[in-house]
Amino acid sequence: MFYGLNKFVKNLLPKRLFYRALLIVAVPVIVLQLIITVVFFDSLWIKTSKGMTRALVNEIKTFIEAYSNDKFDKDEITNLFSVYQDLNIEFIQDENFNYKYDERWFSPIDRTLRRELKSSFADTLFWYDSTNYKELVDLRIKFQSGYFKFLVPRDRLTSSSARIFGLWITVPAIIVIIISLIFLKNQTRPITTLAKAAERFGRGEEVEEFKPSGASEIRQAGLEFDRMRKRILRHLNQRSEMLSGISHDLRTPLTRMKLQTAFIKDNDIAKKLTEDINEMEKMLNEYLQFTSSSYLEKDEMFNLTELISEIIRKYNNENISKSLVDNIYLNGRKNLIKRSINNLIDNSLKYGKKVNIELTKKTTNIFLNIEDDGPGISESEYDNVFKPFYKINKGRSETKSSVGLGLSIASDIIRSHGGNIKLEKSKLNGLGVRIFLPS
Repeated sequence: MFYGLNKFVKNLLPKRLFYRALLIVAVPVIVLQLIITVVFFDSLWIKTSKGMTRALVNEIKTFIEAYSNDKFDKDEITNLFSVYQDLNIEFIQDENFNYKYDERWFSPIDRTLRRELKSSFADTLFWYDSTNYKELVDLRIKFQSGYFKFLVPRDRLTSSSARIFGLWITVPAIIVIIISLIFLKNQTRPITTLAKAAERFGRGEEVEEFKPSGASEIRQAGLEFDRMRKRILRHLNQRSEMLSGISHDLRTPLTRMKLQTAFIKDNDIAKKLTEDINEMEKMLNEYLQFTSSSYLEKDEMFNLTELISEIIRKYNNENISKSLVDNIYLNGRKNLIKRSINNLIDNSLKYGKKVNIELTKKTTNIFLNIEDDGPGISESEYDNVFKPFYKINKGRSETKSSVGLGLSIASDIIRSHGGNIKLEKSKLNGLGVRIFLPS
């Protein structure tokens, strides 16, 4: 039960640190304002307004009783109440009293006035309107052959301090929240910058000198990231230099072996040795290509649709069909993407006759499907074929021309661009390669 409740609360909370921090700052301020407002309106404003309204209704009731007493002069009574009680009073002859007031339940003034009038004039018709005039309330009470019309100042019914109070508790709160937004944004910006730098570095992009900023904990994380980045770059440079040396050292004996096979008189043996040497040389080239650093190429915005169309045209193969959405742009390393697609198409043409290529885009995601009608591979091998130098002993990998690096290189390039690649059974009953790339 508690686990489900805890999970429900976590799902309701915002995911980003900025909004969580804002929630921590804003919620106490809002809750405190609500408590102060409720206490103020309940204990001060509503009770004060109720007392002021009751006093006004009692004054009106006193006026009507005095007016109905024949001992007093009616004009003198009206003038006295108008001058000393600030009431604009007018008696209007009208046998019909067809006024119906709008019970505005959301208005505190209307609710309080309605209760007090019902309490004091239970057997008398009355009508009021607090919206016709900006500073006055129109109040009418039936009396004998007509009715009294009272124009009462609004401040006789409610205290104007409520608006001032509402203004003073609202404006400072808004200012405090705006200031909090500015400070929180400054505090979370270094984290966002660090995350973007880590993402760019993880995708193989060139990251300029990173300068940590923000709080001490964030600075520490930034410094450690920068040290890690420099160590990885140093390791990659050392690996490239080592591979260059290995390539140079291995090519020399392979060249000597090629020359020596030319002096072998047995053609069958010479042919077999030449094939082995060529296979070794190809494996060496593929391995160096696979492990070579791709950090030298910079990201650029390019038209992926045109790139795929250009690749298909170079194959000049009628068995390759395509369905491409126009003008799909991708920010990445163009040559590496081209190399990845070439590897996948080569792999499909090697084991199948027909190849179908589809390129679509949904919202911010790019989908590329490459399908063939070859023998396919079993689902249990889907993950294994992405391993370097992995070969299946049947089906798609019987030829010696494959060294088991085509899918590995393609997968490495796609994942370095923040995408994903997976295998499935194609609509042509062969192998389908489904690629996802963020646009």
